[in-house]
Amino acid sequence: MLVARRFTLAVTALTLIAGASFVLFVPLAGARAQTSSGGCEAAAGIAVLPSPLAPWKGAPLRVLVAAEKPLQGELSLIAPDGSVAAKSGDGRGGPPNYWFAEVASPAAGTWRATLALAGAPDGCGTITRDIVVSAGKPPPPRPASGSMWPLRNSWNRATEDLYSAWIAKLFDAPLDVELSWKAWHDVLRDRSRNMLFNYLGLGEDNVAMSLRPDCADFVYFLRAYFAYKMGLPFGYSNCSRGLGGKPPKCYQWFDIEHPEVTRPAPPPEQDTASEQNTASAAPVPAPKPGLLQLFSQPQAQSQPQPTVAPPAHPPAPKQLGTPAAFAAYLRDVGDVVHTGSVRVSANDDSTDFYTVPLTQQTLRPGTVYADPYGHVLMLVQRVPELNGAPGVFLAVDAEPDGTITRKRFWRGNFLFVHDPALGSPGFKRFRPIVREKNGALRRLTNAEIAKDPQYGDFSLEQTQLSVQDFYDRMDDVMSPEPLDPVRAMEDAITDLDEQVKTRVTAVENGRKYQSSARGDIDMPSGPSIFETTGAWEDYSTPARDFRLLIAIDVVRGFPDHVVRRPERYAIPNGKSVADVKAQLQSVLASELAANKFSYTRSDGSQWTLSLKDVIDRAADLEMAYNPNDCVESRWGAPAESEEASTCKQHAPAVQRTKMTEYRDWFRERRWPHA
Repeated sequence: MLVARRFTLAVTALTLIAGASFVLFVPLAGARAQTSSGGCEAAAGIAVLPSPLAPWKGAPLRVLVAAEKPLQGELSLIAPDGSVAAKSGDGRGGPPNYWFAEVASPAAGTWRATLALAGAPDGCGTITRDIVVSAGKPPPPRPASGSMWPLRNSWNRATEDLYSAWIAKLFDAPLDVELSWKAWHDVLRDRSRNMLFNYLGLGEDNVAMSLRPDCADFVYFLRAYFAYKMGLPFGYSNCSRGLGGKPPKCYQWFDIEHPEVTRPAPPPEQDTASEQNTASAAPVPAPKPGLLQLFSQPQAQSQPQPTVAPPAHPPAPKQLGTPAAFAAYLRDVGDVVHTGSVRVSANDDSTDFYTVPLTQQTLRPGTVYADPYGHVLMLVQRVPELNGAPGVFLAVDAEPDGTITRKRFWRGNFLFVHDPALGSPGFKRFRPIVREKNGALRRLTNAEIAKDPQYGDFSLEQTQLSVQDFYDRMDDVMSPEPLDPVRAMEDAITDLDEQVKTRVTAVENGRKYQSSARGDIDMPSGPSIFETTGAWEDYSTPARDFRLLIAIDVVRGFPDHVVRRPERYAIPNGKSVADVKAQLQSVLASELAANKFSYTRSDGSQWTLSLKDVIDRAADLEMAYNPNDCVESRWGAPAESEEASTCKQHAPAVQRTKMTEYRDWFRERRWPHA
């Protein structure tokens, strides 16, 4: 009855929406996929995506179905002979719910993708999509003149749902599995995850890519990849990082239909800041060239250096729409975007993102999180609260060394603070791009998004929440029902353990760099230790350690948090809040001592620590981010201890002096302004 009622409500709500955007997703004009029961798809908010673009018997047939509403049902792929070749049970995720099914070697002929819905109204119990599989390989799509790739589709609720479902499928795994990849293209080349692998039939996913995106590049690259495959609009902005107490601001927008301009000059305020730094700052070594050198925070030079702007109209790629041209385009995007691009003020329309309200409906896969301190993550899954276990949001990010990892949302790694100079942090979605009547592409404004029935999810709610209110609100979204306080604290300890183990990898990368005998790494000055390029960015950990210190505070303070918000927790009958706090403190002590990990010392031997050790060494971690220090020092090994006996290297004295000067930033958990 509940499912039938939900479906009826979906029909009632969605039939009020004018237009055909919720109708079955048709990938290309003239494509060989046909549809039946179209009114049911529209009513239920269902979108169907067969892959590849032109199915044929020489390529696996993959079908992704996304539903805006929480429907229950089973997806079947039925072969031309009537046999069921593949099935997918109840939809995953939500919202949107999605189903995925695949046939490795489909026979030529007409296939049927059938979604059987439980409790649906008469006439809508089964939704069918006919998919014609050719005997021979069809010709690939042709490039479009004057565009990075041809546009075949538009952004709307259907394509956004498919984007969310694609992201969810790409990073899907049980909650207890630690997901990590050495490079972003390793994820995309995993055919079991990426249902758009070679979707265009151009061999596009076999092109060698040497790109190593940072956290901001990564979210843009994923959006661009999906848009490239699906023939959707894409663009990005040239923004400042925020200087002189002013938040980041975007100055110019570049879309795929102007491929002759992809690498603009730096924003005006960065030029001004560069001139001021050159005139007044103390001399420091020139930074080594890097992917984001053009838009990294300017470094003062011992000699004024002339600024050479790129050509106003560099030549367009010779063959637009080709895999090689797309790879080159991503490099251009990566040279321009950065974390400031995601932190532009929420009330600004000239930005690539817009803020959303904090609800289960809006926080869907593909939603981006802007950390105020220069980090970006993307949501990939929501695990609902179940049987007393807290609900969880899972996200992915790109680390400076190029690795991609999945992690949980919690206060220790999704930082939130209001500071006008840092811009607007929080959850955001890519701003929709539409085509004007005159043919030009443009982004919707905040007001237009709020009124658009395809979206309607712009909100300034996050800008009006205090830090504590933000986290309280997220607790309520993840776990609407009261939580077992012990289990909730154990989850926080698990999150801390996950964060510490990712640091093990980062510090180990620094040890390996030391072992290569390439000499000391230059250390930037001032706030630039957090945002720079080259070896310091790759092997130092100031931002990671800043977040780890906050995570330590969260875990240590969890018993007091329960006292502050007892209504959020299921306090056992017969126990007072004080009793529960005492129990939590006891469990905390034992769990921190029991959770252990190992790191590799300078001589290659292993040393084991506990989470208790990490928390006890919090003060030492305030100066443990320099990759020129031995790993023992970076883990806070006490001087003259057996653990520290293998340490053979320390950062230069001038760098240690800088670190002492900057220590208050970490001790006070105060991010410095540029």
